[in-house]
Amino acid sequence: MAKKSAIQKNLKRMKLVKKYSKKRAELKKIINNKKLELSERFSAQLKLNKLPKNSAKIRVRNRCEVSGRPHGVYRKLRISRIALRDMASSGKIPGLTKSSW
Repeated sequence: MAKKSAIQKNLKRMKLVKKYSKKRAELKKIINNKKLELSERFSAQLKLNKLPKNSAKIRVRNRCEVSGRPHGVYRKLRISRIALRDMASSGKIPGLTKSSW
């Protein structure tokens, strides 16, 4: 099990990303528009810099929903490889069985 503080910090980042995603997208659209004046694009860049760093999507860590483990997480299932194996062995995931030969 991961540290509770690390899990909570990641959840906080997810909330910030959700809150500021529209504003970030609008500012980035202005910044990348080469037809606008340089001063207008620069002011948009300054506004983007004033937003919280943790509101950037890249700062969110993929963590296991079951254990909170940060490594070895399947994106589609949002479960770590270890939790997936345990759940498959106990028959909690339909259609998935642990291989043995």
